[in-house]
Amino acid sequence: INKVFNFVRYKMKDVDTGEIDYDHLREMALEHKPKIILAGFSAYSRELDYAKFKAIADEVGAYTVADMAHIAGLIAAGVAKNPFDYGFDVITTTTHKTLRGPRGGMILTRESEEIAKKINKAVFPGMQGGPHMHQIAAKAVAFGEALQPSFKDYATQILKNAKAMEKVFRDAGVRLMCGGTDNHLLLADVYSSLGITGQEAE
Repeated sequence: INKVFNFVRYKMKDVDTGEIDYDHLREMALEHKPKIILAGFSAYSRELDYAKFKAIADEVGAYTVADMAHIAGLIAAGVAKNPFDYGFDVITTTTHKTLRGPRGGMILTRESEEIAKKINKAVFPGMQGGPHMHQIAAKAVAFGEALQPSFKDYATQILKNAKAMEKVFRDAGVRLMCGGTDNHLLLADVYSSLGITGQEAE
């Protein structure tokens, strides 16, 4: 991907609190004039401020894309913020992880027929062609489950479990990156807390 796109990374203001440095993000956007600003993470335990991402993107004329793969189930259940509520152009996600479906992916958009046409053209026939109907059926079952009240109970319990685990780590004197969690992810700094590497901890 780096051969096709020029990625410019934004950073956290403070690893202890996990707050994104939105001033730095804005400076980078004004300097580089990106076509897309991506709000997403693989290992980040705090909620993103989608309104700030959108305001910065609008200032430089960039599209907004949110990668919600890790938290899609929490968003579907209504216990985490939905980027579309803040005017995002595109959302990408997996269909497994907290959404509990089979492995797969989705690219979602609304409001813009132009964006939808570009995505459709890029995906089919450019990237894929032969649908696997058994996987589509399994995803439909997972999406149906996500519409049930019991799914919100499940997602709420995920957050309670994460907070309980956060307390266990704190009580054990383990430093947590970002100071804790707002979702299902916890990042423990085992090196500074326990003197072992992440690989040794595994």
